[in-house]
Amino acid sequence: MLKVDHASVYFEGRDGRAVQALDRVTLAIPDRSFVVALGASGCGKSTLLNAIAGFLPLSEGAITLDGRPITAPGADRGVVFQKDTLLPWKTVIDNVALGLKFAGLGRAERTDKAQELLQLVGLADFARSFPYELSGGMRQRVGIARALATDPDILLMDEPFGALDSLTREQMQELLVSIWHRTGKRIFFITHSIEEALFLGTQVIVMSPRPGRIVARFDLDFVHQFARDRDAGAVKTSLEFARLRADIRAIVHSSEDFRSAAE
Repeated sequence: MLKVDHASVYFEGRDGRAVQALDRVTLAIPDRSFVVALGASGCGKSTLLNAIAGFLPLSEGAITLDGRPITAPGADRGVVFQKDTLLPWKTVIDNVALGLKFAGLGRAERTDKAQELLQLVGLADFARSFPYELSGGMRQRVGIARALATDPDILLMDEPFGALDSLTREQMQELLVSIWHRTGKRIFFITHSIEEALFLGTQVIVMSPRPGRIVARFDLDFVHQFARDRDAGAVKTSLEFARLRADIRAIVHSSEDFRSAAE
């Protein structure tokens, strides 16, 4: 279990005053779950993810992973960023194997593991290509493979599909569901898209404008339905999907609802 317990984060503003980004956020992410955080820009989604990743210290509260306090980055948390951070001078397979090299694995072993992960994300034929030869969606696939290389306990994904065109984005969503289903990894995913959140999450949390609080939680089954039936159209056009999309949109677009829910 990954647990976020009353986590608050303050930054120093330009005028020297403290600016609160997160306000007493409490969240549990069990094994094999897919939790999606949804909210407007500046609501603290990325701040929460960076705190879980160990990139950012909490001002108050605690975060633990299987009982171990998180105080710094670690191989038990894989991160996929908004923009791929691939090394342009390294081939695709060497980018994927980079973390394994730091972990001390021999070249043959890390190459075999990296090739296996490229097969998982559908890029086995591009192992010797360089990042500049790939499309945006393909580069994000490489980023996912690299994040999985050290077999992390949780995969943290910070709007990884936000810059993709709509068709590629849908394809990446379906690929991610397949990867999640096959690997059993728990995932914490950030998005601005209500439809993406509903399609992917076993749980969707809606966050208020700054300071970020969780103002609504929805437990969902659409991702299991898609993993079983492989019919994204049927999932996204179902009456329940449409109803929840409308409910969440009403919360996201109503500051009054945010205030009353937070109070």
